[in-house]
Amino acid sequence: MRKKKCRIILFCLATVFLIVILSCYLLVSINAKGKTFNDVQNIPYNEVGLLLGTSPITSNGEHNYYFDERIKATAMLYHSGKIRRIVASGGDYSSNGGCNELIAMKDSLIKQGVPDSLVSLDYQGTRTLHSITKVKNLGSITIISQKYHNERAIYLAEHYGLQAVAYNATMPNIAKKKIRNISREFLARVKLFIDLASSE
Repeated sequence: MRKKKCRIILFCLATVFLIVILSCYLLVSINAKGKTFNDVQNIPYNEVGLLLGTSPITSNGEHNYYFDERIKATAMLYHSGKIRRIVASGGDYSSNGGCNELIAMKDSLIKQGVPDSLVSLDYQGTRTLHSITKVKNLGSITIISQKYHNERAIYLAEHYGLQAVAYNATMPNIAKKKIRNISREFLARVKLFIDLASSE
């Protein structure tokens, strides 16, 4: 009898946990509907593009194609006249044997024909929350990352009073990486609501 009660309690807790995770995920996705764009011709103009950082090298030492696609997307927005300047937001992990995301992003953008003077660096952007709060006084922005990340960033931006749209960088066709990133995003969206609740 006792074991049966424990199983019922565990089942109920697991069910509640799943409902919370799915609710957080869907709320963020629904909120972003009509605000993320795959076609550069359709996205409205904003003076500032916020490039959300990632390293050019993965933790396994492999090439990070997500980085490449974000750089391409940002350069395309600039050359299409959809943004005028760029804030690259990330972290410097070189002291721990990692990469300086900011320098890597800026160098890559310059190689894509974006002028050095139009790229500013935000070293506080080690989390999406920090990236958004650093630009919250701009009024409106265009966010650049992959779609799943953009949706969460838009939710944060609007919470802090920003008008935000986002351009979806291509998702690299690497099944294992896609599954891992989407799985992590479910938990990241739960954390988003915890962060916002604790900041009130």
